[in-house]
Amino acid sequence: MRNQNKLLALLSLDDYAALEPVLEPIDLPQGFVLSAPGEPLEHCYFPFSGVISTVVTSPSGKRTEIGLLGREGVSPSSIALGAADAPYLVVMQVPGHGARVPIGVMRRMMEASPPLKRLLTRWAHVALSQAAFTALSNAIHPVDERLARWILMCHDRVDGDAIDLTHEFLAIMLSVRRPSVTVALHVLEGKQLIYSHRGTIIVRDRKALEQFAVDSYGGAEREYERMFGDIQDITRKSA
Repeated sequence: MRNQNKLLALLSLDDYAALEPVLEPIDLPQGFVLSAPGEPLEHCYFPFSGVISTVVTSPSGKRTEIGLLGREGVSPSSIALGAADAPYLVVMQVPGHGARVPIGVMRRMMEASPPLKRLLTRWAHVALSQAAFTALSNAIHPVDERLARWILMCHDRVDGDAIDLTHEFLAIMLSVRRPSVTVALHVLEGKQLIYSHRGTIIVRDRKALEQFAVDSYGGAEREYERMFGDIQDITRKSA
């Protein structure tokens, strides 16, 4: 299990030996709720595959995604900050599998191991940085560039070039109406960057997609690399 998640792979031998007996393998189907707003955090999840989405909801019920992660991280990122709950929904966006640990066990392990706490604090910093770049992109970039960024971020975290998602889910992730998603997908398809059919997006030209996304993509990824190394070292080479 250690080599299937970046943070687990970065643990010291002693920390991983202490954690391994309490790692519970778990399937993570699409729509699986890892934590809900205002509810006590019960587990830390280390994904080995799939994509996890963090979604915030306004008082009127409008939703938008503020972050996503795959096997490069852990949920909740706030574990290092001592939070008992969170004001947002954390849900599986792309199905996968992983392992989880009771939140109390992780807290005790962090208290006993300063290196583990430093590692998880760095991860919290990276997650906050991604949320900041997402807010920036939502404010200044058009929908088609934001969609390109989002596809690239998912592509970083999945095996192969296919990403299974509906227009409805995309609309929530980008905080736009479904017709806007359809138009943006047609733009990317027209440039032969992706192929979209019946809830599946296939990346056709990764390099050109990055060029189309311009500066909407790359900021959070550079910060992750500064903290942990290339995100694709784990997402493309895990076994």
